Amino acid sequence: MKKEYLELTRLIERLHRRFLDVLRAELNRMGVKDINGVQALLLANIGEEDIVIRDLVERGYYQGSNVSYNIKKLSEMGYLEQERSTHDRRSVRIKLTDKALKVVDSIRDLEDRHARSLSDFNISGEDLEGVSTMLRRLERTWTDYIHYGDL
Repeated sequence: MKKEYLELTRLIERLHRRFLDVLRAELNRMGVKDINGVQALLLANIGEEDIVIRDLVERGYYQGSNVSYNIKKLSEMGYLEQERSTHDRRSVRIKLTDKALKVVDSIRDLEDRHARSLSDFNISGEDLEGVSTMLRRLERTWTDYIHYGDL
């Protein structure tokens, strides 16, 4: 079991890096040279929402310093609009600009194309559901370890 577990953890890491490579290739295809795959994924995770930066961190998508840096850069490049809360000056709401929405639309199209092409590789919806269930269990195991220590 240890060998399979270690292989799985390394595969998860490689898949994440490979997905960022896919996003970078799509950005290049679109002629978008000023953002990277991580930033494009951040835009896609924000989507149509008007969201507080803290929520991105709390959802587990990003670490605080990483998201702050990328939010600053994306704002400087015209992909995000920021607005301080009138009730809590520490809280900043962000939303995508039209420029960012074009990138997100392209990413959504890419996701649709990739999802449709999975059947070419004999991967079914049930296959993906099974993998997702297993990965959620692994995530829960790791989360429990972080919160409660060795079980």
